[in-house]
Amino acid sequence: MRIGIDATALPPNPVGAGNYIIQLVRALAALETGHQFIIFAQRNGRKLIGELPAQRAQWVVVPDRRPAVRLLWEQMRLPVLAKRCEVDVLHSLHYTRPWILPCASVVTFHDMTFFLFPELHTRAKRIFFPLAIRQSARHADALVAASESTRQDAIRILGIPPNRIFTTSLGISEDFHPIEDPAVLEEGRRRHQLPDKFILYVGLIEPRKNVPLLLKAYARLVSQGDPPPLVLVGRPGWMYEQVPRLVEQLNLKDRVQFTGYIPPQSLPIVYNLAQLFVYPSTYEGFGFPPLEAMACGIPVVTTAISSMLENVGNAGLLIPPRDETALSQAIQTLLNDNSLRDQLSRAGRVRAAEFTWKHTAMETLKVYQQIGAKL
Repeated sequence: MRIGIDATALPPNPVGAGNYIIQLVRALAALETGHQFIIFAQRNGRKLIGELPAQRAQWVVVPDRRPAVRLLWEQMRLPVLAKRCEVDVLHSLHYTRPWILPCASVVTFHDMTFFLFPELHTRAKRIFFPLAIRQSARHADALVAASESTRQDAIRILGIPPNRIFTTSLGISEDFHPIEDPAVLEEGRRRHQLPDKFILYVGLIEPRKNVPLLLKAYARLVSQGDPPPLVLVGRPGWMYEQVPRLVEQLNLKDRVQFTGYIPPQSLPIVYNLAQLFVYPSTYEGFGFPPLEAMACGIPVVTTAISSMLENVGNAGLLIPPRDETALSQAIQTLLNDNSLRDQLSRAGRVRAAEFTWKHTAMETLKVYQQIGAKL
């Protein structure tokens, strides 16, 4: 088959879904399948994905566009290019697909936040994405979900027949692993101006990720003792301004460090430098950071919600969402208990090793082949 991959939604500073786009395209192109992949990408996305085997992947590169313009291009121009390239199946990697297509289609759903937490998105997204997602659910030949939790949410919310949506659990890059070289670690500490010891959070800095709860739990620890500094890694998200405002209200300005966005190639060092990792999100479609930390051997505290239950399981400390006391107690427990930290470090590495991009690519390929059998 000639399989088109719409990677045009890849943003300049990828996280979450952007990471999925990069890694899935690379992993699919690495498989010796006999299929030809046609990768539709913007110029910047082409650079982020990097080189692919020429015998298995063909590039169709288009100019970089703002998100709204890209979505219009997706509807008006992508179907024409798909027909010109004689695509048999088009896989749209970020919720939406063209309304009219000359071929079969697959669409990836990363989460159902547009339905479950609409208040945490901009007004434009609240209007557009629920409509577009429902259209994808009705008209795509198959759908894939980033986790079983997301699959079940999609079935329940959108009324999708279970045999039309498949779970293709995502992977963790082999770049995330324990780093033993002290020189490498020290250079990373200096480059990012990190403390000697610290508690780490990685992700969008926004209320949906429960960052305010983390700050309140950390303030409770400060009132009871002298915990290591809290380092927040990530770019500002929707309603970000609430977070630094809360830092000031809680008198934590000298104890909380915002690093901003750190590129994926530098993240393994940052994880390795942390004492423990905290991720108190209220909802995740998949949730890369806890598994990335676990792959690096860093003990994890996260919430017993959605995909965290199926991904982290008993390899981390799971606490109820929105429970400030439970979160502060879990952090304090890990700070005080070296034996538990070692135990979770070992269990986390074993658990994270189960999530590979090769497996994601192979499960995705099964979806293509199922569609291809009907063409």
